[in-house]
This record gives sequence, structure tokens and C-alpha cells, in this order.
Amino acid sequence: MSRTIIVSNRLPTKILRTDDSLTFQPSEGGLATGLGSIYRQEGNVWVGWPGLFVEDASEEEYVCEQLRQDSMVPVFLTEAEIRDFYEGFSNSTLWPTFHYFTQYATYEQAHWDAYVAVNEKFCRAVLELAGPEDTIWVHDYQLLLLPAMLRRERPEATIGFFLHIPFPSYELIRVLPWRTELLEGMLGADLLGFHTFGYMRHFLSAVAQLLGLSAQNGQIETGSRTVLVDAFPMGIDYDRYVQAAASDTAMQHEATYREALRDVRVILSIDRLDYSKGIAQRLRAFELLLQRYPEWREQVSLIMVVVPSRDQVAQYASLKEEIDELVGRINSQYRTISWTPIHYFYRSFPLEELASLYRLAEVALVTPMRDGMNLVAKEFVASKADQKGVLILSERAGAARELSDALIINPTDTGELAEAMHDALVMPEDEQQLRMGAMQALVRQYNVFAWTKLFMGRLAYSKMKQHTLDTETLKPVVVEQLLTEFHAAPSRLLLLDYDGTLAPFHPNPQRAQPDQELLLLLRALTDNPQNRVVIISGRDRTTLQAWLGHLPVDFIAEHGVWLRAAGEEWQLFQTLNNDWQRELRPILELYVARTAGSFIEDKEYSLVWHYRRADAELGAVRARDLLNHLTFMTANTELQVMEGNKVIEIKTAGIHKGTAAARWLATYQPAFTLALGDDRTDEDTFRAMPPEAYTIKVGTAARSLARYHVASTTDVRKLLRGLL
Repeated sequence: MSRTIIVSNRLPTKILRTDDSLTFQPSEGGLATGLGSIYRQEGNVWVGWPGLFVEDASEEEYVCEQLRQDSMVPVFLTEAEIRDFYEGFSNSTLWPTFHYFTQYATYEQAHWDAYVAVNEKFCRAVLELAGPEDTIWVHDYQLLLLPAMLRRERPEATIGFFLHIPFPSYELIRVLPWRTELLEGMLGADLLGFHTFGYMRHFLSAVAQLLGLSAQNGQIETGSRTVLVDAFPMGIDYDRYVQAAASDTAMQHEATYREALRDVRVILSIDRLDYSKGIAQRLRAFELLLQRYPEWREQVSLIMVVVPSRDQVAQYASLKEEIDELVGRINSQYRTISWTPIHYFYRSFPLEELASLYRLAEVALVTPMRDGMNLVAKEFVASKADQKGVLILSERAGAARELSDALIINPTDTGELAEAMHDALVMPEDEQQLRMGAMQALVRQYNVFAWTKLFMGRLAYSKMKQHTLDTETLKPVVVEQLLTEFHAAPSRLLLLDYDGTLAPFHPNPQRAQPDQELLLLLRALTDNPQNRVVIISGRDRTTLQAWLGHLPVDFIAEHGVWLRAAGEEWQLFQTLNNDWQRELRPILELYVARTAGSFIEDKEYSLVWHYRRADAELGAVRARDLLNHLTFMTANTELQVMEGNKVIEIKTAGIHKGTAAARWLATYQPAFTLALGDDRTDEDTFRAMPPEAYTIKVGTAARSLARYHVASTTDVRKLLRGLL
């Protein structure tokens, strides 16, 4: 029976050390709540660090036994690993970089080494539990390398990954010395999830720029698999917050607070201590409100809850000091005998007490500089049973992509934030209820359980698509069968594409000439009179003649326009004209002028726009535009627009590699046929082949008519050497 394994840096249980024992407390985080329905099912398990340093083997065994009863498996970290992996690389390199605070980022090789080692430790822990049919769901920035590590050991596993923090612009990712390793680590998953489309777009951009892998419709072709990338905005346990806000405990706390505050109106701020949260900017904006609108003095107070976090780290200690000073200065300047402007709490609150603050507040300030999602915004919305209250939300929180009925502000614009507080305090009740009602409907529908169900459904779908669309890997047993049939056949036809199949791509196509190894390999294949070797390429006949014309090979050039049997003259597939080039070439020239690094290749009966040397993102955008432009221009004509690997080609319709290959099949009627190709133009060849032919896609397993696939030109040459 297959099962699901959840993997995250921390387990959903806090282990606290007392004087004489260890105590275990369930975590109240949103992730723990959402995934509780999964990991507690029979056979499922959650793997993670228990949150403290365990000193000896007997204590480790005790912790393992206690956690096993609640479907958890601990990964124990040493004090050095906690320092270098967790506090070091995870929180001093990745956290500031991903939140756009690169001035705080450090780039220590020792921290990176620890990050790799701990990801490997997690990998070993998961592999001890995971069978070939199991589903593994990896979470967050501490384990970016884990998906690829698991993939190497379990190639057929179903692996999902979700990032709970922002994914930043390519311009920030490129700063990291280990950027390619991190991206490749994430691409070990079958499904990659982000909170917003913006984060997803940044990831796709980084993958295109740094790894050269393009994406279509959120699907990345990695060379061995299709990876699906999508946005899954995380929700909360809506009913839990509704019930907590309606509880007797919450109402009693609210009554106590209201008695102390009397008629003073309340603006609420709740955050963990972090430089990404914009806490100091919020305080300055509240001070500006009191300056601009003196009428709010003694009428409104800010209740600020800051939950302690990493206050041993220099930046956090400095931030804490700044917050303390700001609160002290504002209070000393504006406080009266009966009124305190800011009520500041540096501690965490239990759920019912938090709910009482949500009930009490008329305005909630959720104004981070950067935040992956920010669930406080959704908790505030869920807690408002009477639908009265206003949410002020930073445009840089993931939640702003959903909660458009909040007052959306730029958190660095102190004046805008002060004005938003004023607008919120004077907003009519009917408008408050209208906005809050709309947000409640959304938060109720897209709760954490819907998020979990949607992600798991998409993960299963991504795996199903791989199985139904992908070609089969050319395994050793298939190679053995292929060689047996090849050697037994009296006549063999080998249809071999050139670029990306026999020879790797080169940024300058004219420099991709055959090397000595390839020339010797083709010579050896053609020396056997039972073999008929056909180079079937999109290249022009002049280049193919110059590079390979001295060999006794057949040619299908320019995607089937020109044909030449070994030792004979070139001939056209059919009579053609190229008058259309005069009209369409200026369009390609326009795109060359707009796209640095692109160029036009002139062939006798076709035109090709190359963009391999252009900026990856710009090239992809221009290619889409050009494709649409040319498709419109060639409608109702005899021309065809073809998209290949970093090329767009215009030629006469109906003539392609498949029609030419079919002519060779009909003429020579071989007993054995092998066809190899790497891009979309080779699909026409595969389509023309009889079912018994060996058709092999090079470079990617995804969506091909070929029966099998291999990873690279190296694998192609290895296979062809086996035919000698």
C-alpha cells in the first residue's frame, strides 16, 4: 500500500526540555493543521527536526518512541548543524535573499557545506521509509536540495515541493554562489508549488536564465521529466478561528481589555520579530497619523504584539532595540494620564487570547516589506463574526493577491499607510461589512484543507501526465533487443537528425561542425553495405555537403526540401518557388533589430530566425510574438511556420522530414529502421515510421511520438557504437 511522507525542517510538535524531562506540545501552525489530515492517516508519516539538540542515545530513543506514536520520525541535528545549516545558510543566506534584504545575507562556504550535509541527512531518513510507490511532499527553503537527492535514489517516486516564503527576482537569485545547485535541487520534484503567480514567474525566469530550461504553460522540460509549476495560495483553518473568536475565553479576554481601554478604538499589529515584517515602518506611520490628525489622540491606540524570534542574531537584536526605542519615544511624546498610544507586548499569545485581540480591533495592520503569504491577515478576517473591521494589507504580502477588498498599501510609503489608517477609522460600517463579507467568503472557500487537497490532486495529476505522455527511457534490456534485431536484419535504415542528436548545440550554428569521433562513427556505419545512413536535418544543403558530403551517406536537407542519395545529385522534393521570402524577410529583420543576439539564416526555400544567443526571457517573448505574427501572415497560403529548438522557420507546407523519410522507407523497404531526433520537427519523422521501427527522442522524455528517449548526444553516440 502506498503512503504519503511529509518532510519539513521542523516537526509539528515542540519538544521542550525541563529540569528533569522532555515535554511534547503540538504545534499550532497553519501547516501542522492543514497536513494533520494527511500525516495521521494510517501508514503516513511526517519527517523533521524535533526542534532541540538531543544529547545522548537513550534520549534519542525516547524521543523516537514518543513521536512514533503520533506518526512522526525525527531527524536529529548536531549543535554545529543547527548553527551552520539552520541559523547559518537557511536563515542568514536564503531568508534575507528571498525576502529582498540582501544587505543582511552572508555567503559562507562552511554554511553551504552544512546545508548540503543536512539535506543529505534528511534524504537518508526519508529513503529508510519510502517505497517506490510512495508520495513525498517536501516543504520550504531549508530543504531546497532534497527533491533532487530523493530523485537520484528513487527515480520513479512522486515528489512534491512547496515554498512557503517568496521566491525572489532572478536578479537576486543570481547573486548566490550556489544558485544552479539550488534550482536543480528544486527541479527534482514533479510539482513545485508557490503562494502566488508572481513567485512562480520569478522561479521560471531564474530557471530559464540560469539553467537554460524554458517553460510552457507552467511546465518545465528538464531533459528527463516534465516538472509542473503552479501557484497554490495557502489558507487557514477557517472554522477553527471562527470558533476561537466565539469562545467564552475569547469573549472574557475581550471584555477585560475593553474595560481597561474604555472607549479607545484599537488598531492591531501582530508579527514575529523579523526585518521583513515592516514593524518599525508601521510605528512611524502611526506616529505620523497622530501628527497629521490630532483628533485621533486619546481616541485610538495601537496594540502591537511582537513574537520573539532569533533575538540572539545581530540584525534581530538591533531591530528589537529600534522597536523598543520607537515605542518608548512615541509613548513618551503623546501619552496622557488616561491614554497610552501604543500597548506593546513582546511575547506570544495562546489562540483564544489572539482571537480576543482580533475581535477587539477595528483595524488590523498587516504591512510586511515582504511576506510569502501572511496568514495573520486571513485569521483577522475569519475572526470578524459581525463583519465589522478593516484590514490594511501590504501589496508585498502574498495575501494581497487574494484579499483585494483590504486597503492595499505600499509599506515603504509612510504617508500612504498613515492615510490608510485614517480612512479605515472613518470607513462607514456598511462598506466595512461589504469588504469583510467578500474576504470572508474567499478565506472560507480557500482554506488550508482546500489548499492541501488541491496540491495533492495536482501532484497526482502531474505524475499521471508524465506516465501517459512521456516516452519510455531506453533501458539496457531494450537496447539489447534493438541490437539483436539490428544484427539479424539483412537491410537497415538509420534516419539520424544532426543538431541536438548527433552533435550538441552551439550558440553559433556554423560552429557545430562534426568532430573527429562523429566522422569516424559515421564512416564505420556506412562501411557496412547492409546499412543505409540518412542525415535528416533542417540545415541547408551547402553546409551538410561541406561537413559530411565526403561520406557515403544520404541527405534530407532543409526539413525535406532537398534530397540526395549517396553519390548522386541533389534534387528538390517537388517544384517550389521562394518569391514569398521578399515579403516575409523584412518581418524577421524587424525581430532581429528588436532582439539582440538573434539572426536570420537564409536557405533556398526557407527562412529561419535563430534566438539561441539572445537573452533567454526576451528571446522566448519575441518568439511567441513572431510566431503569432507569422501565423497570421501565412494564413490561407501554402507556407508553414515551424517552431524548433530556439528557432522559428518558415517553409512550404506539406514538405517536412516525415514526407521525405516516408519516401526512403518506400524506396528501400528496410527490414530494420531506427530514427533519432531531438525537437518538434523530428516528430514528423517519428509519425511516418512503421510501428515496429525504433524511434528515439533525444534530450527529453516529454510529449513525443517516439517510443523511447535518451538524455543526450553522448547516449546517441554510445548507442550507434553498439551497432558496429
